[in-house]
Amino acid sequence: MKKLIIGLVVLFAVVITALQFDNQNEIVERQVKGLAPEQPNYLLEVKGHISHSPRPEETYAFPIRVGEIGPVNSLYSGPNQYPFFCMTLDSGLGQPVVDNQDGYGVPIYETFNGKKLIGYSKDCAIKTQLSYVVVDQDNLVSPRSELELKNNPPSDDELLVRIEKGTINRYIYTIAMPIEFDEIGSQDSANAWNKRLIYRFEGGSGLGFRQGKMKLHRLLKKELSQIRKGYAVIASSGNKTSYGYNMLLAEDTARRVKKQFVSLFGEPLYTIGIGGSGGGLAQYLIAQNSEGILDGLLPLYSYPDMVSVSIYALDCDLLNTYFSFRASDRDRWQDWQSRQYIEGLRAINEAEQRFGWLQPLNQLVRFQMPEFPQGNSECINGYFGLSSYLNNPRQGFLKPYYHESVVERVNWNYWQDLVHIYGKDEHGFAQSTWDNVGVQYGLLALRENKISLDEFIEINQKIGAWKPFNDMESEKKLSLSAGIPPLWLSLWGEHNVTEDKTKPAKRRSAPLSAIERAYLYGQVFIGNVSLPIIDIRHYLEDDLNMHHTSASFSTRLRILEAMNHVDNHVIWISHKQFNPVEQAYLLMDEWLMAMRSMPESMNYEQKVKVSKPQLAVDTCFDGEGNIHSSGEGVFDGQWNGKANGQCTQVYPIYSNSRIQAGAPWEGSIFKCYRVSIEEAIDKGFYGDVDVSTSVDLLKKTFPDGVCDYSLGDKGRPGNISVMSN
Repeated sequence: MKKLIIGLVVLFAVVITALQFDNQNEIVERQVKGLAPEQPNYLLEVKGHISHSPRPEETYAFPIRVGEIGPVNSLYSGPNQYPFFCMTLDSGLGQPVVDNQDGYGVPIYETFNGKKLIGYSKDCAIKTQLSYVVVDQDNLVSPRSELELKNNPPSDDELLVRIEKGTINRYIYTIAMPIEFDEIGSQDSANAWNKRLIYRFEGGSGLGFRQGKMKLHRLLKKELSQIRKGYAVIASSGNKTSYGYNMLLAEDTARRVKKQFVSLFGEPLYTIGIGGSGGGLAQYLIAQNSEGILDGLLPLYSYPDMVSVSIYALDCDLLNTYFSFRASDRDRWQDWQSRQYIEGLRAINEAEQRFGWLQPLNQLVRFQMPEFPQGNSECINGYFGLSSYLNNPRQGFLKPYYHESVVERVNWNYWQDLVHIYGKDEHGFAQSTWDNVGVQYGLLALRENKISLDEFIEINQKIGAWKPFNDMESEKKLSLSAGIPPLWLSLWGEHNVTEDKTKPAKRRSAPLSAIERAYLYGQVFIGNVSLPIIDIRHYLEDDLNMHHTSASFSTRLRILEAMNHVDNHVIWISHKQFNPVEQAYLLMDEWLMAMRSMPESMNYEQKVKVSKPQLAVDTCFDGEGNIHSSGEGVFDGQWNGKANGQCTQVYPIYSNSRIQAGAPWEGSIFKCYRVSIEEAIDKGFYGDVDVSTSVDLLKKTFPDGVCDYSLGDKGRPGNISVMSN
């Protein structure tokens, strides 16, 4: 009770502080007030997998010269999305160009912070511009104008970098490359370039509907070491998943940004992709779906794809709702190791929750005895709020950028960002690929006697599912300030989870058409990638970080299934105190340059295998950068049905809720084939557990049958395949 009182005092203090310092005037002044009309649909027609569909000829006459505006409409990824919030001001590039007087988009003023309205911008374009920075020996970055450089030239030990910025497909692109002093003022000279190109991808979880920021200092900080070596770096806010997971649009944009570069400087020797989290999965999908953009991949903290992550990520708050509010014995689930048996993701007893006081607060408003959590999990620490942000069309976190009249007309979720791919339901909402009909949550825990049969049945009767979008409501939360997280009074989105006091809570069934189109349009990674890949991540399981190691092995299993080998796929995992990226760059350069010297008579996969450097093998590193173990089998474990390898013993690999429900480690079954309870018993689904006296109860719990994962994904088109790179 003492902790509860302290929590409520803290809550009161937060409210008072927020009310004193809340200031959103700048956002309000820049709100999108007019929703632009629908645009023509330029979506590529797909027959079979998208990798078989030729991309259309470019219609824009690259290069974009200084002072010109780049293409606004994407070439083949579908119609422009509206509303669309411009963020050139947030990127230090000034106001966008006026493109209409009809009130569509953000208001544009005669001068920044001025009062005289001169028009609106719905497509957020800026004129292409050049700028320069000088980097000293201590890596201090100083912006310099052309005049300042001519009056005060950089010294011999300083690095001069030319920056080109503009907009392509409405997103802000950047080209950064080292230049010599006599190249100042030229857009297309490249005397200091080493003919190697890096495409920088970024991560985050986003819904679309905005242009995104492109901060130069962050890009330079991450790639300065390579720029010093002569590399050129390109990037776009359209290749940052904080601003959307439309991977076809990401590909369309990346292709055009590279087109701009090549039209100015010629073809590079190779292009390496690098980026973390969503920036890693974007590389995998772009490499799978298309050719000509990337030659080698350095995915960091990566997942296979967002559609796959959503399967278990959206389970998290269902399970949190059960453990916090619906379990008949809530004390049982204060043992967080027991939660891990169900969730699969890492959970730790006594680990602190940053917002743990929200649980007793929410229990109080439900007239339940309040309890402070006695531990934490990745489901909470890593995915807090994701179900609302990703899945709830009534919510979203972008709404302060939009006028109330616009907010009411938009469905704010991930699925809506790809509505032209997934299609709409009968209520006009984008269709979802998430499905949990027949999923037996905690099945492995039952078989291993970690939970009782009664607990297994109760979990599956009460777990429910996410309500249909047309029945969802916005979160019950108190928004205090743009800089302070909201006070959730509907913790875990509990009010949007199905519930029934008299029978098992209804599960959610995804339409086959949405899943099929996710496959066909390349939003799902199915593994057919032959490019050289070094998949890198820090080991963060004990931090309960959302970037879990199992994702790398899910990706590997898909590559193995599609390619029948993983000669091109290397996994590096290191202690978080050591960063192996610099070594990976050197190794990837060696690999790609060796491939260029291979005989033309060799096919691509042979070149990848023969030219593979000796050090390009699975490896784990300690905190000082020493190799703990390397070579075949060091990461063996449950994911491939083998005894733990040397690296796995140091860096254990955890699963997720669907694996704990019996699904394969590939994580690519979105809609399962189902069998009856009797057939499940005959097939040994329950192991040595005697369920004979509970058959009727199990049938009531699973009225539609239970998943038989051995039959594969019901939503995967039967003839799906992709071509090798």
